[in-house]
Amino acid sequence: MVMATIFISIGSNINAQENIRLGLDDLANVFSGIVNSSYYESESVGFEGDNFINLVTKAETNLDIATVAEKLHAIEDRHGRDRSGPKFSSRTLDLDLLLYDDEVYEKGKLQIPRDEILTNAFVLWPLAELIPDKVHPVVHQSYGDLWSQFDKSSQSLWPI
Repeated sequence: MVMATIFISIGSNINAQENIRLGLDDLANVFSGIVNSSYYESESVGFEGDNFINLVTKAETNLDIATVAEKLHAIEDRHGRDRSGPKFSSRTLDLDLLLYDDEVYEKGKLQIPRDEILTNAFVLWPLAELIPDKVHPVVHQSYGDLWSQFDKSSQSLWPI
């Protein structure tokens, strides 16, 4: 199978530095060619909680979309991800597959490209940093342009 380029959103607000470091180690054991964006700190979105640390990772894989999602889910679980609480809550480790080449895919809860690319600064800014000239396969605008047009007053986010 041909290698696909994938982008993964990584976030944590529980022992964030440690959980992200361990999560990145696990990602490096599953995927190749890892390149990380800068790290960003953001206020929690959708609930009251500690600030999050977020980044986006680019990687290469020969796994299909569903298998990549399963691997990410397993890494989250290995680091104590609690799925029993509300959707918007504190997290030890949150790994979301954002992009898989230029695929447009939807099956169950799995959606590629993820909607949150267009709605969350903590996803769009690091993605625009990594691939400013790449074009979103649905809205047909570059990630750099999408970030420049984003309402930055709507969410607090800063590089760390």
